[in-house]
Parts: sequence; structure tokens; C-alpha cells
Amino acid sequence: MPRENFNELLVFLAVAEERSFTKAAAKLGTSQSTLSHAVKKLEERLGMRLLTRTTRSVGLTEAGERLQQSLSPRIAEIEADIEALTVYRERPAGTVRITLSNHAMESVVWPKLSSILADYPDIKLELSVDGSFRNIVEDGFDAGVRLGESLEKDMIAVRIGPDWRLVAVGSPDYFRTRSAPLTPQELMRHNCIRRRLDRIGGLYAWEFEKDGEEIRVRVEGQLTLNTDREMISAALDGHGIAYVPESYVEHHLEAGRLQLVLDDWCPKFAGYYLYYPSRRQNLRAFSVVIDALRERG
Repeated sequence: MPRENFNELLVFLAVAEERSFTKAAAKLGTSQSTLSHAVKKLEERLGMRLLTRTTRSVGLTEAGERLQQSLSPRIAEIEADIEALTVYRERPAGTVRITLSNHAMESVVWPKLSSILADYPDIKLELSVDGSFRNIVEDGFDAGVRLGESLEKDMIAVRIGPDWRLVAVGSPDYFRTRSAPLTPQELMRHNCIRRRLDRIGGLYAWEFEKDGEEIRVRVEGQLTLNTDREMISAALDGHGIAYVPESYVEHHLEAGRLQLVLDDWCPKFAGYYLYYPSRRQNLRAFSVVIDALRERG
């Protein structure tokens, strides 16, 4: 295949990964018609169909699947090798993409990385907030952030934050006509603000632990939300008990706007970790990010 036609392979790979000409065009910064023309030329050159197209989706033929499986790791390796050449630059450069939760973003990652942009103008950060667990390799991320208990075993992990916990809180108005729960089981008699998990779609079962006894409570209530800020606002308005990160409500607790319950039942989690595949660790821009995030407490 002539060297200039390698662009057609890259176009095919983008469409195959996105399963969409529209998304692939946005990713490559070009038009759908340009991509369609390139894929058609590649199919004509090879003498076989690679993609199956409908009005709603794009799929792969058997030949297309085989070509994607062959191309993907090789292109990824070439991209990694090219990016690794940045070690020869005087200043670290490159893009670092990280997937993380909103709480990790606000409490740990952004406070530590905000200075990176000014100190290293050739480094670009892409921080993608997502409440679900993403496959960082398949989704094209350099790293992800998770709690220590949820780490993938085949990844390198670096601790970036201290232990923290969720706490059960309600407003004084809410407890004015109700007795505060003394055990997690008593939450079933309360109006609790439930948490809908992103992507998975299920409801979070509140986790408690005391003296080695672990309890998960599937609470009930009138209101279900999927973000901490809205849950705290609802608790402040007296709509029920919320189970939220302690750091988000400390000032409300100190001011008496919220009341802490089940304090001795609320366990700490094993803090946040940055996790990533070993091939990323030698890139200078990525090393700068790791060093900035590393927990030194």
C-alpha cells in the first residue's frame, strides 16, 4: 500500500472505534463525507467490505474486525513511541487525559493540578468527570482516579489523597419531629435522599461499619438524586437524610445548618489513587502530573 494511503487506515480505525462517522469526524476534525470517501477508497483498494452501514449505526464486517484488531495495538504503540520522544524536549509537553469522579476532581485533583497550566505551558490537561468506572485503555485515557479499594490489579497505582468518608446528615428542622437514628437499620424509618449511580443506573446502598461489623442499607425516600451538591441542598432544605462526602458539609456542620448522625458507623475509605498502564510512566508530561498529584502526607 502506498505510504500516502496510510491515512485511510487511520480514518477506518477512527470510525471502527467510534462506531460512528459523526463521532469519528468530530474526533479527527474533518467532515463525514471526507471520512466516508476515504473508507470507500480503502474498501475498493482491498476489494472487500470493512464496515456495515445503516441509517442509525456503523458496524464491522468480519474482515473489518480483523483489521481493527491488527491496527489498534500497532497504532497505539507508534503513538506512545512518538509521545515518548518528548523526553528530548527542554520542557515537558503533551496532553494528559484523566477520567475521575466529581469528588476526586474537586477535593484532590484540581487543587493540585491547577498550577500545572501556568508552570508548564506546553502541557495540556483533559479531565473528564464521570461517576462510573471507565476502561482507561479502551477509552483512550492516560490514567484514572479511583478509591484504593477499587483499583485494577494490572495497573500501576499512586496514592494521591488522604482517607476520607461519607457521612449521614440532616437539617435540624428535619430532626425536630423525628428521632435521630442510632443504628443504620433505623434509617429505614426515615426519609433518605437516595443516590442514583451514573451509567450503571442502580441505587447506591449506604455502607456502614463499626467494630468489624459491616452493614449495607438500601434506604428509602421520596427524593433520588445523582450529585452530591444537589443532595446536600435537599438535606439543607429539610427533605431528609443525605449520605455525602464529609469535606462537602464540614462548614454546614460547624454552622449548625446540618446535624451529623451515625458518626461512629461512618467508615473511612482508602483515599484516591491515580492508576495507569506501565507504558505511560516514562512520558515527561505524565511524570509532571504524577509528581504534582502524589500524596506526601
